[in-house]
Amino acid sequence: MGSIGISELLVLFFIVLLFFGARRIPEVARALGKASREFKKARDGVMDEFEREEEPLKKEAGSEPAAEPKENEQK
Repeated sequence: MGSIGISELLVLFFIVLLFFGARRIPEVARALGKASREFKKARDGVMDEFEREEEPLKKEAGSEPAAEPKENEQK
C-alpha cells in the first residue's frame, strides 16, 4: 500500500464538503486544531510529570558506590 494520492485527497475533500457543508468546514478545522493543541499540552504535562518523578531515582542511583571488581579478573 502506498501513500494517499491527489485523487484520493480530492474524493475525501468532496465527501467532507458534502457531509459538513462549505460553511462548517472552517469550524471543523478550528475544532480539530484546538483538540490537537489540547492533546499535545496534556501529553507534554504527562511527560514532565514522569521526568520529575525520575529525577530523585537518578540522584539515588548516582550516589551508590561503584560496582566491585569481578573475582575472575587478573591482577
